[in-house]
Amino acid sequence: MEYEVVIGLEVHAQLNTRSKIFCGCSAEYGGEPNSHTCPICAGMPGVLPVLNKEVVRKAMQAALATECSIAEMSIWARKNYFYPDLPKGYQISQFELPIAQNGKIEVFIDGQPKTIRINRIHMEEDAGKSIHGENFNDPAHSYVDLNRTGVPLIEIVSEADMNSSEEAKQYLTKLKTILQYINVSDCNMEEGSLRADLNLSIRPKGQKEFGTKVEVKNMNSFRFLQRAAEYEIERQKEILEDGGRIVQETRLFDSDKGITISMRSKEEANDYRYFPDPDLVPLRISQDWIGEVRKGLPELPDAKRERFVKDYGIPPYDAEVLTAERETADYFEEVVKGGADAKAASNWIMTDVLRILKEKNIPLAECPVKAGMLAEMLALIKDGTISGKIAKTVFAEMELSGKNPKAIIEEKGLVQVSDSGAIEKIVDSVIAANPKQLEQYRGGKEQLLGFFVGQVMKESKGKANPGIVNDLLKKKLSG
Repeated sequence: MEYEVVIGLEVHAQLNTRSKIFCGCSAEYGGEPNSHTCPICAGMPGVLPVLNKEVVRKAMQAALATECSIAEMSIWARKNYFYPDLPKGYQISQFELPIAQNGKIEVFIDGQPKTIRINRIHMEEDAGKSIHGENFNDPAHSYVDLNRTGVPLIEIVSEADMNSSEEAKQYLTKLKTILQYINVSDCNMEEGSLRADLNLSIRPKGQKEFGTKVEVKNMNSFRFLQRAAEYEIERQKEILEDGGRIVQETRLFDSDKGITISMRSKEEANDYRYFPDPDLVPLRISQDWIGEVRKGLPELPDAKRERFVKDYGIPPYDAEVLTAERETADYFEEVVKGGADAKAASNWIMTDVLRILKEKNIPLAECPVKAGMLAEMLALIKDGTISGKIAKTVFAEMELSGKNPKAIIEEKGLVQVSDSGAIEKIVDSVIAANPKQLEQYRGGKEQLLGFFVGQVMKESKGKANPGIVNDLLKKKLSG
């Protein structure tokens, strides 16, 4: 039987505020265990939460950037469940009336646009962290660190609009890009600033009713999300084809084994209990504040991508790659403003600059080849000072030493030879040294032009102007 996959994602993004959502403790990652805490974090009796206005502003930015409608009034709720790192026994969240609803994100699948709807965005506090004792050679005990308790989160809940693991990956990638563009979260998945819960079911193709949903918790990388989805699709297919029944449950992904493991069954669709938080009044947001936040939004990825294609004349694929990270887009524009051709700048950034970042696992800010250096090198190619081949040597030295291109060219004597008289002497000697190839060329094997060009460039140590070399060879080889 042919099956259709149905996927929705619940994405938790940690907001990059300096303090926590309901107290003044630091929200910074790390620190000595339980050092970023106070009686509110520890859930002591009688303490009262006080809402951080910056959390609300950043949640509004995320809502507007994903085309959500912001509610004029939203309600805080207590989400009740027991866990050792949840000292109050409940998590302050939003349930029936969230801050934002009905948004969307556009992704490209096989070059075609697809809209993924967003059901809601709500604010909540993070829980603490349980650290199990085997990490300290103490398997009999577990430890609790409350530094993360009360760190502000937004949860972005999609509709079940995705139909493959690739679509889920593209959606999460695009969402991460948007959140980083508007600077509401650093989206550091290794530190848990961005994590996703995967909700997946399958159904016979053509069936309208959804299949039984299985949730896979806390995916903290794009690769793990995709692998977990692919495993879960095959697991559910095998069960149905063997005549079994999918059980609604929560599962975890074991990245070492590449499998999902049952964590707990869910007898009902919602296994939490919510009620309005009596310590927090309803949150009311004015239209004036919404308008103010909307005006402060930067240019978003889709708009920037379209502008790059229109203003710089680069292909849509290039624009998609360059705008995937705001820092990369800014770097590209800085190179172009330095006088470089847009397509040449795009090519060098996509092939060489991004290679450095991947190989060294560093952010663009730490790249040794700064935008001004690349712009200067491209200008030197354009004015004929160096050839494209020599530029590869110059770029490698810039990466290694951090020196500017002019200094490297002078130190290594890499200036391109454009003296036609000097080049002609090399051309004549190469032709004289290869009579057999000359005879074949004149006999109609014109593809040997590349052989002769290569020999001349070799003799000139890559310094000969390629344009002059080609012109002279064509003239002399033709007799």
